[in-house]
Amino acid sequence: MSAPLRIPGPLLLVGAGKMGGAMLAGWLRLGLDPKLVHVVDPQPAEEVRQALEAHGIALNPASLPEPKIVVLAVKPQIVASALEAVSRHVGKDTLVISILAGITLGKLDAGLPAGTRIVRAMPNTPAAIGRGITVLTGNAEVTPEDRAVAGQLLEACGEVAWIGDEDLMDAVTAVSGSGPAYVFLLAETLARAGVKAGLPADLAARLARATVSGAGELLHRSHAEPSVLRENVTSKGGTTAAALEVLMASDGLEWLMNKAVHAAAERSRELGRG
Repeated sequence: MSAPLRIPGPLLLVGAGKMGGAMLAGWLRLGLDPKLVHVVDPQPAEEVRQALEAHGIALNPASLPEPKIVVLAVKPQIVASALEAVSRHVGKDTLVISILAGITLGKLDAGLPAGTRIVRAMPNTPAAIGRGITVLTGNAEVTPEDRAVAGQLLEACGEVAWIGDEDLMDAVTAVSGSGPAYVFLLAETLARAGVKAGLPADLAARLARATVSGAGELLHRSHAEPSVLRENVTSKGGTTAAALEVLMASDGLEWLMNKAVHAAAERSRELGRG
């Protein structure tokens, strides 16, 4: 059995919505001491509120110890007010980790005390079950020790990758940050297509859910490229080939996915410009 997740001191989570709540669930699942966690959120989701109560975690406490780590998980649209509030709790030994889509290290630095060590991260919601992936980048003040702490926190939620070029974060957001929604949409549309093909709605939904999740697990466990796994399912002149001919047409799935990822990346850049 692995050792419990350990951090160097108090952690302040600002924002306990879908993503903040997912990260918190991942940390608690790996044994993070709840006494070290403090949460600030005026309206947390009910499931998050129940989890906080179950673990005895303080929600919106009147006073806070100076945190060693601040995790910003609010909506990007309220970043200015969030940074103003958080700045009162950021000391010289505080590491700030932001998961705000589109909000650059420069904008974060401008809203926090001079010299603050800042890591910008983009996780995704499978973090709640330890199957997420997070891409991180840091400012010049971030130390190797900070990278280790940030990496440990995010590895509790799944895979981690560090990049040196912050400009890549908009594309990261569009692919992996928003990506789970694309997969869920696939399950929705596959179920609806099954109904149109004559299946009862409940059976179509069950088939779509099991197929998407099962294929995802196969992809996770296999060392083969996705293209090889696709080819393994496809017999020449068969039913799968007939469907893929439609999906792989010049204006098919790849064209649509390119447009979707481009739109998400552009929105990320817009949020950064604020």
